[in-house]
Amino acid sequence: MTSMSVGATTIAIPDGGAQGSVGRQETPDRQTILEVDDLHTHFPIRRGVLRRVVGHVRAVDGVTFDLREGETLGLVGESGCGKTTVGRTILRLVPPTSGDVRYRGRSILPLPHREMRQLRRELQIVFQDPGGSLNPRMRVGRIIGEPLEVHGIVRGEAVREEVESLLERCGLHRGLIDRYPHEFSGGQRQRIGIARALALRPRLIICDEPTSALDVSIQSQILNLLKDLQDEFGLAYLFISHDMGVIDHVCDRIAVMFAGKIVEIGSRDQVIGDPRDPYTRSLLSAVPRVDPRRRPVRTGAAPAPNRR
Repeated sequence: MTSMSVGATTIAIPDGGAQGSVGRQETPDRQTILEVDDLHTHFPIRRGVLRRVVGHVRAVDGVTFDLREGETLGLVGESGCGKTTVGRTILRLVPPTSGDVRYRGRSILPLPHREMRQLRRELQIVFQDPGGSLNPRMRVGRIIGEPLEVHGIVRGEAVREEVESLLERCGLHRGLIDRYPHEFSGGQRQRIGIARALALRPRLIICDEPTSALDVSIQSQILNLLKDLQDEFGLAYLFISHDMGVIDHVCDRIAVMFAGKIVEIGSRDQVIGDPRDPYTRSLLSAVPRVDPRRRPVRTGAAPAPNRR
């Protein structure tokens, strides 16, 4: 039996264990909002002058899970395991190979483009790169307000008022509405991305590594903001990350993904406190251990800043 620290929690990890259960797990008193059933997403490998298909990359290879209203499900794994592809396939940003995705009991993969466009009011995404996900030629007011106009929620002068309200709700001053994305820091740009996702009042948001490109102090602010918004609007999150410390902090349940498959799924306490799959244990072992008996000692005064 070994111990380690994840976030602010010290946990015990057994030296062995059986293979974890994979698939759906019931969460009482909450209605299922999303069901993913045996989802496959394969990308062709092409070679030669004629670009013939010689194989496939099985990015997602039989993923099954569900998500309930107001719940945060963490999808965790190393880079390249297929977790981002799962999120984008659910939103049909990437075409699936096979399987089914049901939102509130309705299969969304066969929907025509027009119906899917209407459904995206309830399904939104926050991207990993806050800078790359914002149009550099558009002002913040236009970036956040465009979805409101496209879906006919508000029009005219009411758009600006709604955007200013969203900026304030996400921790930004309403006077920043006429600035461009390059005038903001990384954390501020991510807040703009969250405000844009929140504009249509969705019920489910896919958070694709929303804090991985940010400093540690800013990460905690963004995570607290997401939690506050979830409590206020009853949002469900599919939270994609490679950081077990972040997953432990924000998620109700955790699904561990490896090589396109989910190898373990369960509550946060089950997966982190009693991991059954060897890959889960390897992810937890990669989290830096903190010895509470050793504390940094500062000696002397901080150097004066150089002035010219």
